[in-house]
Amino acid sequence: MTSVLIGILAVLALISCTSESLEDSQTAPSDAATRQAISEATPTATQRPAIAPTATPSPPTPMPTALPTRTAVPTPTPPPTAGLLIEVDVEAAFPNLEFRRMVALSHPDDGTNRLFLVLQPGQIKVFANDENVSSAGTFLDIREQVSDRGNEEGLLGLAFDPEYESNGYFYVYYSAFNPRRSVISRFTASENRPDIADPLSEVIIFEVAQPFSNHNGGQLVFGPDNYLYISLGDGGSGGDPRRNGQNLSTLLGSILRIDVSTVDSTGSYSIPPDNPFVGMGGGVREEIWAYGLRNPWRFTFDRETGEMWAGDVGQNRHEEIDIIERGLNYGWNIMEGFHCFSPQDGCDQTGLTLPVIEYGRS
Repeated sequence: MTSVLIGILAVLALISCTSESLEDSQTAPSDAATRQAISEATPTATQRPAIAPTATPSPPTPMPTALPTRTAVPTPTPPPTAGLLIEVDVEAAFPNLEFRRMVALSHPDDGTNRLFLVLQPGQIKVFANDENVSSAGTFLDIREQVSDRGNEEGLLGLAFDPEYESNGYFYVYYSAFNPRRSVISRFTASENRPDIADPLSEVIIFEVAQPFSNHNGGQLVFGPDNYLYISLGDGGSGGDPRRNGQNLSTLLGSILRIDVSTVDSTGSYSIPPDNPFVGMGGGVREEIWAYGLRNPWRFTFDRETGEMWAGDVGQNRHEEIDIIERGLNYGWNIMEGFHCFSPQDGCDQTGLTLPVIEYGRS
């Protein structure tokens, strides 16, 4: 099981890799677009969460001393590499179907044996889970409000509510423009037409301002605890120039954990009381479950152990796979995989959690 999870996450992370020449060419939004971002605030029951602004670079927020940490200690033993992985065969599961720019596949576990395929430009396709299926319907089409101007932007994530069979709720992650931002929102399936969602049913949960077009993360997963977990990259460009990965006052560079069972027509969500940074104050975002991540493109939960496994896309040389745990700091941009990144030598690894495995980009 562990080997298969590592292999799947490695493949998903490789799909997201882009050259640093592309990353370095990213440009920040215009001053006019930036001015449209509203100050980031914890949502209330009467006000929809505002766009989280792009913060001015600031010193990283220190890890709270009250939170248990694991310390990464340098060792002369070579780290594990992808050479230890078992081989995985790939074959076409649905040979009669063909799509472009596929980014996610999900199902609502509602007994209907349907699959839902996310297409990056802004569509969700639905079809029977049958290898002989030859056609697919359109479940949701929001291309007009999705921006896929950047190679890593678009409709990126889909998660069905644990009570989908009774409430018809599902959640999506997509990129929008003017101003550039990531949007997490809820839609509802049509009551009498289960293969079609109502495009006018959108309730925006929150939005996060994005300074660049890359490193968006984009995964949405309900955990075994029925809370919604969300991955966000470090904001983009190359090398995390705004130090978001080590900044607990921004949602960027993190995996979040929120309670959407309380969402009403205003989109107001709740923060689970056992989230690691609840009550820390000082501008620390209580939605954060773990941080120090560059671009956690995909993650999943092990059905047997409940562990969260994440694939985090590397900068120039090293991809990594992590077991994500409550409140831990996964090191970016101090570390890339098992290696110092900034500075390149002699970095302080105190309080950082190293990956389970790393592998090269070539």
